[in-house]
Amino acid sequence: MATLKVPAHVPPVADDCEQLHKAFAGWGTNEGLIISILGHRNAAQRKLIRETYAETYGEDLLKVLDKELTNDFEKLVLLWTLDPAERDAFLANEATKRWTSSNRVLMEIACTRSSDQLLLARKAYHARYKKSLEEDVAHHTTGDFRKLLLPLVSSYRYEGDEVNLILAKQEAKLLHEKISEKAYNDDDFIRILATRSKSQINATLNHYKDEFGKDINKDLKADPNDEFLALLRGTVKCLIRPERYFEKLLRLAINRRGTDEGALTRVVVTRAEVDLKIIAEEYQRRSSFPLERAIAKDATGDYEKMLLALVGQDNN
Repeated sequence: MATLKVPAHVPPVADDCEQLHKAFAGWGTNEGLIISILGHRNAAQRKLIRETYAETYGEDLLKVLDKELTNDFEKLVLLWTLDPAERDAFLANEATKRWTSSNRVLMEIACTRSSDQLLLARKAYHARYKKSLEEDVAHHTTGDFRKLLLPLVSSYRYEGDEVNLILAKQEAKLLHEKISEKAYNDDDFIRILATRSKSQINATLNHYKDEFGKDINKDLKADPNDEFLALLRGTVKCLIRPERYFEKLLRLAINRRGTDEGALTRVVVTRAEVDLKIIAEEYQRRSSFPLERAIAKDATGDYEKMLLALVGQDNN
């Protein structure tokens, strides 16, 4: 369930472009006007605004925003204005350039997008960076991480609800055997997570819990400091309970000394049109504190106002 609020009567795109152009005119930028427009338009509308702005004023709206805005507010607005596939390509590229063993961005994109969305992101990556996402993942990641991440970003999962219960039982047993042997990088272990449909994986993991008495992620906590096990746990959670994954990511980003603006921005921007309402409900359930109040407490200025617009809590 999305949190983005789009007006019942959206002005003509030419009017939106004219207002944005006015927001950039003169000595100071009208950030509030930018928020009132871009913070209340869906992906298709934002794409049309970009196209119409370029046709009307001969400038790329993204370049104008980059020139006019600063700091976290700039990053938030730029990410939001990008087409979702372009955004995923950009986030994936940033992740590969700054890859560390604790980086989860590539896994998030691979496991929480539909097969078609992931394919579009890979196409956008190819168009933007003149190489494949797989090439950069192979080049920048190492060892077991590469072994898992490459098939994840390359996957095109079946999207249907059909489930093979016999296969689910067999693969639950296989997963348990590999975990018992601490063979976390086993080819079959990775193949199941990287290629099976989400419905099939859910059935397998339900049987795993019924048969062996624990959620698989509890068995994957043998070493809490092992980054590869953390990535495996994140993969499982993103495939079957993405709202819980993103809720925890928000909790860690906000509830600490010094907000992790990168993670906060990424979650709000990528989930506002998908399931941020469910994530916010999970956040309140876990922390007994509304997400919008947590954001207002930690963020400031136009960055705060844009975040609140995307979580559906501003005055528009």
